[in-house]
Amino acid sequence: RKRQKAAAEAESGECYRSPFRKPLAQLTNRPHCLDSSQHEAFIRSILSKPFKVPIPNYKGPLGLRSLGVKRAGLRGPLHDPFEEGALVLYEPPVLSAHDQLKMDKDKAPVHVVVDPVLSRVLRPHQREGVKFLWDCVTSRRIPGSHGCIMADEMGLGKTLQCITLMWTLLRQSPDCKPEIEKAVVVSPSSLVRNWYNEVEKWLGGRIQPLAIDGGSKEEIDRKLVGFMNQRGLRVPSPILIISYETFRLHAEVLQRGSVGLVICDEGHRLKNSENQTYQALNSLNTPRRVLISGTPIQNDLLEYFSLVHFVNSGILGTAQEFKRHFEMPILKGRDADASEAERHKGEERLKELISIVNRCLIRRTSDILSKYLPVKIEQVVCCRLTPLQTELYKNFLKQAKPVEELKEGKISVSSLSSITSLKKLCNHPALIYDKCVEEEEGFMGALGLFPSGYSTKSVEPQLSGKMLVLDYILAVTKSTSNDKVVLVSNYTQTLDLFEKLCRNRRYLYVRLDGTMSIKKRAKIVERFNSPSSPEFIFMLSSKAGGCGLNLIGANRLVMFDPDWNPANDEQAMARVWRDGQRKMCYIYRLLSTGTIEEKIFQRQTHKKALSSCVVDEEQDVERHFSLGELKELFTLNETTTSDTHDKIKCRRCVNGHQVRPPPDGSDCTSDLSQWHHCADKRGLQDSVLKAAWDAAVTFTFHHHSHEEQRGIP
Repeated sequence: RKRQKAAAEAESGECYRSPFRKPLAQLTNRPHCLDSSQHEAFIRSILSKPFKVPIPNYKGPLGLRSLGVKRAGLRGPLHDPFEEGALVLYEPPVLSAHDQLKMDKDKAPVHVVVDPVLSRVLRPHQREGVKFLWDCVTSRRIPGSHGCIMADEMGLGKTLQCITLMWTLLRQSPDCKPEIEKAVVVSPSSLVRNWYNEVEKWLGGRIQPLAIDGGSKEEIDRKLVGFMNQRGLRVPSPILIISYETFRLHAEVLQRGSVGLVICDEGHRLKNSENQTYQALNSLNTPRRVLISGTPIQNDLLEYFSLVHFVNSGILGTAQEFKRHFEMPILKGRDADASEAERHKGEERLKELISIVNRCLIRRTSDILSKYLPVKIEQVVCCRLTPLQTELYKNFLKQAKPVEELKEGKISVSSLSSITSLKKLCNHPALIYDKCVEEEEGFMGALGLFPSGYSTKSVEPQLSGKMLVLDYILAVTKSTSNDKVVLVSNYTQTLDLFEKLCRNRRYLYVRLDGTMSIKKRAKIVERFNSPSSPEFIFMLSSKAGGCGLNLIGANRLVMFDPDWNPANDEQAMARVWRDGQRKMCYIYRLLSTGTIEEKIFQRQTHKKALSSCVVDEEQDVERHFSLGELKELFTLNETTTSDTHDKIKCRRCVNGHQVRPPPDGSDCTSDLSQWHHCADKRGLQDSVLKAAWDAAVTFTFHHHSHEEQRGIP
């Protein structure tokens, strides 16, 4: 009966299905196939879509041409010249429709546009600087000359401007190909690592520079040979960063080939055309030369000639022609006994010289920084000598040979070494203790003046006026703020004293001087600048290549002793007040009241010192000082609160107290007579110096870099 029922259901087409299970699939050996028309339609839909570059917001050319096949049509610039904020260094001449038809499309010049990665971070003055540099090195500013001097003041971003120039030249030109294959940066050894870091920072891995900051002679030679042998459009390491010393020792390797561009950082080292470094660099096979110097080039005419001749040889003629045409008439015109005609001729020649030099020299002052930087308060602090220092000083002046010789009208180089003894005595009597023990000239019988049981092992800040003031400044800063301090001195012996003081007071410190390797320098600077680092003090020898270092981790800087060369002091003081600084900066320049230090400082600030050649070493002193001025060096004024204030014959002070404020618009670049003058602590803006005043301060000059918009706190 069941079979009959199933057969009947099959005939009628009705089939019973259980609601609880699926019907079994029919077993078959045949594979399941898609409909071919469906498949074809799917493939066609894929191929009909245009290729899309998998980069967000990509606007470049799409895949309409095969790789390796030359693009047809007009050549184009590397970056869009019409983009907002684009920095265009070269614009092709506008052609009429007729000229465009006649022109060979493969030779049409293109725009040269700075990479937007860099142009976005350049400030207005830096954009102007990059344009100037590019015009100079491509011979558009002075036909036939390919060099220039970048003499912007410190902190204006000369390094970034030069990196932008290098990157542009290495990647593009109006000819639609790189302008240069390779570039060499020569800098002081302490800045080699800094240059490497800056290239990494701004170009972020787009380029791999080769920095040579140590190694054996064979290893360095091998690297340099590898660098010089690089050829082609995309050189693996197109930038070499090397120190002056290493360059001089390995110049032979670098002179075998040609280099597209050479940049000399801290280029005032090349002011003497006789030295080996100058000659080694001058024989390098490269027409494009950029010399960076944040130090003002002094009006020493031979320095002028050496620097300009290095970057653009022949622009001022030969050395003999320069001497005859410029130097002699200008010096004659400056002579006090010059006739009116000679004076007039001298002025004309000076104007002519400046007009030639200014075509290849760009200099902007730090005034333009004030928009971007916090306020800087600069303070010249006169510190009283302690009774021990006064007695030693007077004792020295009675005995020293130079004093006798000067009375007789004689000057000898050996006798001028005693200037150093006086400068060291002003820093701390411990620095001349050994001379007293050995009873050297000027220190006979001086040992008895020291306190009984005195030992140089302990620092004894109470024996030096300046050290007392420094001790107070550090203690107040440490206890009232989280500010860090940079201490600068000309003498490593003084840095030794600072170390003893820091160990006594348990301050954490780092020290940089000439004995430290370059790699280690870069590391300690980086660590000190980190906000989380515990170091409170950074000690710097001004002779150890402090120039160019970036110490924005600190915002207080103490110049413990003045240098003959104002440029050295300026260099040291610019370490903290520079791009990246977020805090208000305080600069303390300590001078011992009435001593040789005030005379050195007056020499710096005197207009004559700025317009004449700067004294680099004490051996040069007799070239720059008259007999009368030298005699004055060996005097001690015990009654004054500030010999410098007495000398400027201030009309704004009555009985040593300021009654009229400085004129409007004056700042810390103005003449010292236009600063605030304080004979007591009431007029001071800096609470730290107020607290330290009673230690040994007799007088202070102070001024700010610019007015803060919200008013100075």
